[in-house]
Amino acid sequence: MNLLHLVTQEILHRKVTFLLGLSAVAVASGVLVAEMTLLRAHDLQTRRILAEKEARIAGDMRRMEDEYRKIMKELGYNLLILPKGQKLDNFYDAGYASKTMPEAYVKRLADLNMITIRHLLPSLEQKISWPEQGGRTIVLMGIRGEMPYLHRDETEPMLLPVSPGEIVLGFELRKSLGISVGDKLSLKGKRFTVSICNPQRGTKDDITAWIDLGTAQQMLGKPGLINAMLALKCQCAGNDIATVRADVSRILTDVQVIELENNVVVRAKARNQAKTTADSTLSAERSYRAALRSQYERFAAWLAPLIILGAAALIGLLMLANVRERREEIGILRAVGYTSRQIVTIFLSKAILLGLAGAVIGFICGFFVGAVSAEAMNPATLAALFDPRLFLLTLLASPLLAAIASWVPSLMAAREDPANILGRE
Repeated sequence: MNLLHLVTQEILHRKVTFLLGLSAVAVASGVLVAEMTLLRAHDLQTRRILAEKEARIAGDMRRMEDEYRKIMKELGYNLLILPKGQKLDNFYDAGYASKTMPEAYVKRLADLNMITIRHLLPSLEQKISWPEQGGRTIVLMGIRGEMPYLHRDETEPMLLPVSPGEIVLGFELRKSLGISVGDKLSLKGKRFTVSICNPQRGTKDDITAWIDLGTAQQMLGKPGLINAMLALKCQCAGNDIATVRADVSRILTDVQVIELENNVVVRAKARNQAKTTADSTLSAERSYRAALRSQYERFAAWLAPLIILGAAALIGLLMLANVRERREEIGILRAVGYTSRQIVTIFLSKAILLGLAGAVIGFICGFFVGAVSAEAMNPATLAALFDPRLFLLTLLASPLLAAIASWVPSLMAAREDPANILGRE
């Protein structure tokens, strides 16, 4: 009789013993596979949940960026650049800077392509007497188009320039003078056509007249000079005005940068707070998923060894009982010439075959139990959950476990003396 025939007959003759051992191996491998599958499913779900949240946050931030860019144009500038020697108390009292700086400063900032500010708008502002209107005091502001940045796509200007020969009037000036768009008027001996009449703003803008910067410089006797630059702090600079100031100071050492606390700044702070909250939420989700995985690992850390030890003990006891039941058969095999090594091989072969069968059954059952527990039963997820390395490990570890558990009973069987067994019988 060959080895395979002996093992097969043994299994068929003692079906209950074999099924009990097979169940022990299947349960041990199944528990391990189920736990590993559950952990793998948890990792897949974590990546999916975080990816969805990151995509949702990115979408929200993109929409917020678009909204921010739109409201910037509507709500105005948030940076004011003044000559360094300008005293702020005098500036706030008069409403404009008495000191001046070269208009060329605007080009120097623009040509260096700074990333912290954009939409540079130079201006020359001063209170004057309007002789043609009885000497009434108005604010005259000379402006020009925004300075374009080199190597950067042009953006829509926040404030349109005033063409030479045209004038823009504030609400109070237009109302008190009864002037409409298209009318002509004189200011300090120069003729202008009214191009725009602004609505009421409730600020000094209501008594302001805007004209071309070059014309204003000529009228005020300050050619090539400005007394202020308006700018918009780029969102990439965050809310750190110190960064902007340091950036500007590297280029212009004799200016000062003031942040205007307008609605743009408030909205930017709200946006940054929203981003911080979103990042915190994402971080909290990561921490929660990591803590949940840690719980799964701790549960597996004590359950899996317990099940494996129990299965090994059961296989060992079943094999020991099998050896005692087969003492006569062992004695006959030894009497007809089977060596101790062959006897050990018979028992270990049965254990290995039991381990292989239990591994396949345990892996299939454990895989689907883990998938069902993780609610991941769709085909795509099942394919992602299958781990060929885990399958190979199960096929190697389960027969090894059965062989180790059967090792001592197999040695006991091999050491039986046929003379003593058959003599007693």
